[in-house]
Amino acid sequence: MDTYDRLSFLDSSFLALESPTAHMHVAGVALYEGGTLRSDDGGIDIDRIRTFIGSRLHYVPRYRQRLAWIPIEKNPIWVDDQHFNLDYHVRHIALPKPGTETQLKELFGQILGSQLDRSKPLWQMWIVEGCEKDCFGLIFKIHHCMLDGVSGVDLMGVLLSLTPTTEIEPSPPFEPRPVPTGAQLIADETIRRIARAASAAISVPKMIEHGRTLVADFGTRASAVAYSLASGWLSAASRTPINEPLGPNRRFDWLTLPLDDFKQIKNALGGTVNDAVLAVAAGAVRRYLIEDRAFDVTGVKFRAMVPVSVRPKDRRGTLGNHVAMWLLELPIDVRDPVERFELIRQHTEKLKETNQALGAATIVRLSSGAPMTLLQQAARLATGIRPFNMTITNVPGPQFPMYLLDSRLIVQYPAVPLWAGHNLGIALFSYDGEIAWGFHADWDAIPDLDMFADAIRRSETELLAAAGTT
Repeated sequence: MDTYDRLSFLDSSFLALESPTAHMHVAGVALYEGGTLRSDDGGIDIDRIRTFIGSRLHYVPRYRQRLAWIPIEKNPIWVDDQHFNLDYHVRHIALPKPGTETQLKELFGQILGSQLDRSKPLWQMWIVEGCEKDCFGLIFKIHHCMLDGVSGVDLMGVLLSLTPTTEIEPSPPFEPRPVPTGAQLIADETIRRIARAASAAISVPKMIEHGRTLVADFGTRASAVAYSLASGWLSAASRTPINEPLGPNRRFDWLTLPLDDFKQIKNALGGTVNDAVLAVAAGAVRRYLIEDRAFDVTGVKFRAMVPVSVRPKDRRGTLGNHVAMWLLELPIDVRDPVERFELIRQHTEKLKETNQALGAATIVRLSSGAPMTLLQQAARLATGIRPFNMTITNVPGPQFPMYLLDSRLIVQYPAVPLWAGHNLGIALFSYDGEIAWGFHADWDAIPDLDMFADAIRRSETELLAAAGTT
């Protein structure tokens, strides 16, 4: 029986990209109604929440695994944590009175600014009581090597349900598999390579049989790779005031807007909801740079990295990353909001037509198998070039209420990691008719993060009016 799992190349890359200032964890802060989780003294029943989370972990074994490393080649693997302690991972904290949104944002920013301990499973949660409006908060932080946004949404089904309940199902006891020794790992990896070579030799007749298919697929992938590389991955984007050296400390702000607003925009102008999201973001970046930073945006090549899911349907609900990256130039030097939208719509359409998600995914596949040291060197080179200015990720969520036991999820604000040279990132999560925007920023570089959140609101209002929907 296997006692460990290898990380994929893409999952390993998020370990290689991490530095003392660039923290590669995804995170979020959610607000819940109290329900029966509110105890008689007005607090939150943390023991019951821990018991419930513990009862669901057998559905997601990765949450009880830690990193280990294969000797010599230093490739990372997952092994069961022999000393797993749920109390370490699910923590309890309270805001001082009056428990405002500002205080919760500050707490989340502090949590975002510290890295996860690589000697333990790479996730943590904080149950936050003392929030205003008779609700409680749940802050979570998970290393990007464990999941992407789509798998994270699928895993909501593990903790959340469609109907309120007070029942906690029994779960099997956790029996960790033994951690292999260094000698065992070297022997296993040697056997794996021999088996892979033998399998390749055996499959030669099958490869010949399907030769035409392989050639056609190769041509498609080669074309997609060429388009992907030509989109800007090998050149630097323009430098702006939000692309200064990255510090270790973080700020967070949020905004909630009606999903129907973005549907109205795309219905009026064509394209997709995501096109409307990107157009609003482009308008906000333009407004923020001009009005708050006195920065001339004329001729600026401002690129956004937009993650796109390439997760096969049969892999939904599994951990690990199945995501490719689009590079998209946001026309922030264009004054007219409808023209900005149309340029973005045309660009995303071209990205789809040229299959650039496939191209980016193919580049990752071709790179798989590279030693960890080479991967780390490539990561340093990529961050030195800085081919994009900002990450914008939009994750669709359920459009109906979800419950943690009998506590209804009110809203969930996501946070995307900040790469080296990026002081601001945008993550969105749509849920129950609303889009929750999360703004993750460098503490020193973006002291006026609330002004950027306001620029998003004003940009959406502007685009709605220009589209003739108001």
